[in-house]
Amino acid sequence: MHHHGYLWTGPKQRFDQEALRRPPHPESPPAGSRPEAIQRYREVAAAFPTADLPPLETAYWLLKPRSLVRGTWEEPKEAATWLGERLAEYAPHFSADRDRDCSRLGRLVDDAAGQLRAGADVSYGFYLERPSYLSLAVVTCSPNRANAGLPCPTARVSGAARTTSPSRE
Repeated sequence: MHHHGYLWTGPKQRFDQEALRRPPHPESPPAGSRPEAIQRYREVAAAFPTADLPPLETAYWLLKPRSLVRGTWEEPKEAATWLGERLAEYAPHFSADRDRDCSRLGRLVDDAAGQLRAGADVSYGFYLERPSYLSLAVVTCSPNRANAGLPCPTARVSGAARTTSPSRE
C-alpha cells in the first residue's frame, strides 16, 4: 500500500462544474436519446479523465493523469506531513479565520495520518481569497479501500518518497 498526494487551486466557479468532476456513467445514453444528452455524455466522457478538477469522490483521483500526482509515499506519516506542509503554505490565504488556526490544522494532519494508516483516503477543501478554492487529497493506492479496482496512476516508488513541488495557480 502507498499514498498519492493531489493539490488543486482555482476559481470557485470552475470547481463548481460538477459534471466534469464525476466519471461518466459506464453506459452511454441509449439509442434515440436527445442529441444534446448524447453530446453532453461525450463531452464529459472525454473531459473527466484529463480535467485537473478534483473528482467528487476522492478515490477517482486515481483515474486522473499521473502528472497531477504531487507526491507518492509508502508511509502514511510522510503523506500526512506533506498535507501539513501544504496546509501551512496556504493557511495565510484561507478566507475564514477559523481555518487559519494552527491547532486546528495540526488536528487535521493528525487525523489524516490516522485515516491513512487505516487505509482510508483524506480530502480537505478550503475557500481562499478572490473567491478561489483549494482542494488537497491523499489517496491510498494498491488497493484503494473505497474502490479496489482503480489502477495506480504511477509506478510504485521504492525507498524514498518522490515528490514534486506544488504549483500555485
